[in-house]
Amino acid sequence: MKKGLLLLFILMMLFGCHPKMIIKGPKYDYSHMEKRIVQIHKKIERFVYAAVTTERPLALPPATRIDSIIIDDQKQMVRIDFSKHFSFTPLREENVTQVYKEIRALLSKKYSRYQLLIRSLGYPIQDLIPNFFRSDKKNYDFSRMPKKNAKRPLPVVRRLNGWEAPNGLQGKNIVLWQSHGWYYNQTSRRWEWQRPRLFQTVEDLLPTSFTIPYLIPMLENAGANVFDPRERDIQSHEVVVDNDSTMPAGKNYSEWNKDNGHFWQSGPDSSGFGRGNPPYPNDLNPFRQGSYRQTLSDTLVSAAAVWTPDIPESGQYAVYISFHASKKNAVDAHYTVYHQGGQTRYLVNQQIGGGSWVYLGRFFFKKGLHADSGSVRLSNLSSRAGQIISADAVRFGGGTGLIRRGCCASGRPRFEEAARYNLQYSGMPDTLVYDLNMGQNDYADDYQCRAEYANYLKGAPYGPNKDRLVPGLGIPIDLSLAFHTDAGISKSDSTIGTLSIYSIVGADTQQVFPDSVSRLASRDFADLLQTQIVDDIRAKFDPSWNRRSLLDAEYSEVYRPNMPAALIELLSHQNFSDMRFAMDPRFRFTVARAMYKAMLKFLATEYNYAYVVQPLPVTHFSAVFDSSGNLLLQWKAQNDSLEPTAKPEKYKIYIRRGQAAFTEVKTVEHPKAVFSNLTKGIIYSFKVTAFNTGGESFPSEILAVCSKPDSSKPVLVVNGFDRVGPPAIINRPGYSGFWNSRDNGVPDRYDVSFTGAQINFDNTAPFRTNDAPGHGASYADFETRVIPGNTFDFTYLHGLSIKQAGYSFVSCSKDAVMDGLVNLRNYPVVDLILGEEKTSRWQNVLLDTLKGPAFKTFPVRFQKEIKSFTRHGGNLFVSGAYVGTDLVRGKDPKDPDVKFAENILHFVWVTNYAARRGTVFWTDDSLLAGQGTLKFNQRYNPHIYTVEAPDAINPAWKAHTILRYDENGFGAGVAYSGKNRTVVLGFPFESILKRRQRDDLMARVLKFLDGQ
Repeated sequence: MKKGLLLLFILMMLFGCHPKMIIKGPKYDYSHMEKRIVQIHKKIERFVYAAVTTERPLALPPATRIDSIIIDDQKQMVRIDFSKHFSFTPLREENVTQVYKEIRALLSKKYSRYQLLIRSLGYPIQDLIPNFFRSDKKNYDFSRMPKKNAKRPLPVVRRLNGWEAPNGLQGKNIVLWQSHGWYYNQTSRRWEWQRPRLFQTVEDLLPTSFTIPYLIPMLENAGANVFDPRERDIQSHEVVVDNDSTMPAGKNYSEWNKDNGHFWQSGPDSSGFGRGNPPYPNDLNPFRQGSYRQTLSDTLVSAAAVWTPDIPESGQYAVYISFHASKKNAVDAHYTVYHQGGQTRYLVNQQIGGGSWVYLGRFFFKKGLHADSGSVRLSNLSSRAGQIISADAVRFGGGTGLIRRGCCASGRPRFEEAARYNLQYSGMPDTLVYDLNMGQNDYADDYQCRAEYANYLKGAPYGPNKDRLVPGLGIPIDLSLAFHTDAGISKSDSTIGTLSIYSIVGADTQQVFPDSVSRLASRDFADLLQTQIVDDIRAKFDPSWNRRSLLDAEYSEVYRPNMPAALIELLSHQNFSDMRFAMDPRFRFTVARAMYKAMLKFLATEYNYAYVVQPLPVTHFSAVFDSSGNLLLQWKAQNDSLEPTAKPEKYKIYIRRGQAAFTEVKTVEHPKAVFSNLTKGIIYSFKVTAFNTGGESFPSEILAVCSKPDSSKPVLVVNGFDRVGPPAIINRPGYSGFWNSRDNGVPDRYDVSFTGAQINFDNTAPFRTNDAPGHGASYADFETRVIPGNTFDFTYLHGLSIKQAGYSFVSCSKDAVMDGLVNLRNYPVVDLILGEEKTSRWQNVLLDTLKGPAFKTFPVRFQKEIKSFTRHGGNLFVSGAYVGTDLVRGKDPKDPDVKFAENILHFVWVTNYAARRGTVFWTDDSLLAGQGTLKFNQRYNPHIYTVEAPDAINPAWKAHTILRYDENGFGAGVAYSGKNRTVVLGFPFESILKRRQRDDLMARVLKFLDGQ
């Protein structure tokens, strides 16, 4: 013991979780230890105590302990091993340096020249610093980066004539999944959720509201191919067109070949998609039930196959293709999707990805058969002749469940189902991927199959863990992400926060992937992911958002994947304070963007290139005619305070003619564009995106214009409805939750996570079962419905009626007016859309103080512009559910907002929640001389948001009531005629359900405002 290595001890737990235990410390028996070891140990105890209680020099969890201390006198080394809890905190160069400095200071002078090595998880703590956070690339751990010379196939799908994102995620392949899903419980013998319905949602759906509307499009806008073991299309209709179907020639599936060209023939391998007779039993693979067709490629088109669906209902449909893959196939098979927005072309690498559904994109199709605007065409054009071009089925839409478990299939939209069933429908091998428990436990199958799907996509030697040498689909998956919301309840009014999980041990118990790359890459990704999410939430929403552990644990979704993988538990779906954030669309966008940025930064580091973050959507959009009659579009770039690289380089303009779909029409370098020679009498709609070498932003709001040949100056439609937000809350001692009858909130375009209104508001109600979860328990009557929200497309709806009334119109955002980009006084009539705009506060008081409330109907600057407009004779039409409530409620009669309502808008606010039936009638003495009734939406409607709280308003300053709610006679609209004219409605114009009624009302309003 006196010479050489002194292996002294592995200690018991240093302390428990309670601070008093830390102060007292356990009683250790030091009798068998040398005095110098005892002294070092006690000093490090004090270091740990300081790190736990003061978070200096880093924040350690209370369970941190010293596993061992080794002094090697021969090698002159002191090694201190901490428990894994030490690794739960993010390690950076700064805090690692400080840890070494402080611990070295604790050692006696005798060890001043000894090498000091501090470890956790069996690694020196400096090795746990992610490569991304290392200041010098020379210090990167290259063992956790992909092999430089690894041969990589072309991506399975490449969009032609699209943007390039060389500094984004171009060519990268990412697998992600959004939590659990609707599944069959063999024990209870029923279909059910895997988690309880709480706070108007369920974990099986909540992450979907982040991934489908936000995260997946962000990744694709950066150039990535995204694979999801769950269905990603919310369209519940499905049409499959297949070569095996018996149909009239040319109606659904057809083939063409040039004279003396290449003929189509049946593929020699008997496997191909076959619809068969669903619902399917557990062991049936639909991609083994049919056949496929093939021909040879040519450098000129000499053969083609066309799939033409009979679309059951107009709308957005995902398009999936399938084919038979082999090394003899072309890597550039030409597919063209014909849709309402035009044509979108793709190159598909048919050497990989065969025998499954391959996603192309989501497009708008009209009801019925429309080969020119509703079909998919595959030609045999290729850069090399003589290769195989394969054709199998094409699928349009997500559809509903087709897998029979127990007595029947789920009957649910497929996007709600658990991954297990979608993977069967997608042709995955049963016992390797989705049926890992012999058909006896769908719950276990589901959480196990998601990672095995990623492995099967990649294939040998990274294949499913039951047989890693299975060829799989040959798609080089770079990354996998499991997205969940963890359970937990805080007794105080605080958030549970974000937990990140990874595993440095794989299913084979090795700490390397099959290609010998270190699984520390997963820790790097998990750390980056958690860091980005927490930093962005703190910057945008909650400065005190809790960062939980960075946890190494053998969870199925992180130890099974044979590529870098992480599991994020974003927040607690069981804790009301967390859910106040989760239900806010702005929070969902921010979190999704953080996840996308983390993936981008991780992969840019892995592959050693400079990353660029895609821009934010543009703002201050306007579409007006200039003095020459040309249409002038203008907008502003939105600065991203969190990402200096997210600056636009160019802009794309998309146009929609009439009721068709959008198509890209122009790319410009500056934030403006001019269009001339627009056809008279046609409504044109526009949206703009910004892009750079990192990718493309989300689109702007949609603005519409129309020039009538016989019209004078156009009506200006101002979009003042940009609100998206969570439902109203009630938060009183012992009683809290979401209060939908007060305010449903406003989804961002749509919401897929709403199950039904909250039932239980009792904070003390205990959780008993998933069916009786206590506090937060919610109804289930809406969970198969997509909830419509703010489409940012209401200028078109208003414009339809304005055009029908015989007027031209242009449009702009409220911001463009407030910042002087559009002058209201240039227009005789302004139609102001307020929808469900109203002042909305943030989730905490600090943000309210720093940012101020959002979405006010009439900010001071906007009031100033409207006052100037009306005092110079401008005529104004205003409609919105909170037009009076937002200005007047709770304010002194002398408040400027109240005076603005009375003196400029000429109404007196009475009350909100003025009606529940949504029916209004014209008054006998109406200035607009209307008759009959109008019906606006106050119930669920798949096409328009619900107006739960319309305003009752009375006339002021010689105005007149023109409309009343039929159930109580409260005033629903007022009109004023003086130096100028105004019409104000206490409900949104666009929520009127019948087009004929909207047209009639708009015609009467414009005729009145025009002085006729």
